[in-house]
Amino acid sequence: MAPRVDDVMRLCCEISAHDQIKVAVKNSAKGAAMAGGTAFVCGLIAGPMGIAVGGTVGGILGTWLTSGQFRALPEILMELPPTQQKKLYDDVVAVLGNLDWMDAAQLIAFVMGNATLQQQVTAALLNYVTKELRAEVRYQD
Repeated sequence: MAPRVDDVMRLCCEISAHDQIKVAVKNSAKGAAMAGGTAFVCGLIAGPMGIAVGGTVGGILGTWLTSGQFRALPEILMELPPTQQKKLYDDVVAVLGNLDWMDAAQLIAFVMGNATLQQQVTAALLNYVTKELRAEVRYQD
């Protein structure tokens, strides 16, 4: 992996660990389908009241189905194939602009020391995770 891509990946891992971001990549759609499907079926059987009951029951089942499926974002980022790491790198470098750094430590220190830049990098990271990975994001309590 190219050193600059590796530096940005380490930055993204540091930011996501600092914010305690967790994501569910595959099962979030299952949970949503469970909630909607149950509401639909119950609505066919019991009308408007069935939709309300089905939505509630489906939501609970969907939550149960996806519970424990969230993983720390740094784990997922380090498992990305090189092509996806490059895409994330491009998105983050677009935010960093012409910022020049020597190594990952310097990059992390600069971004974490600048609240505005940290928010912009976090936004780019979350945008990548939701759009490219189609993941559901959750912050640790």
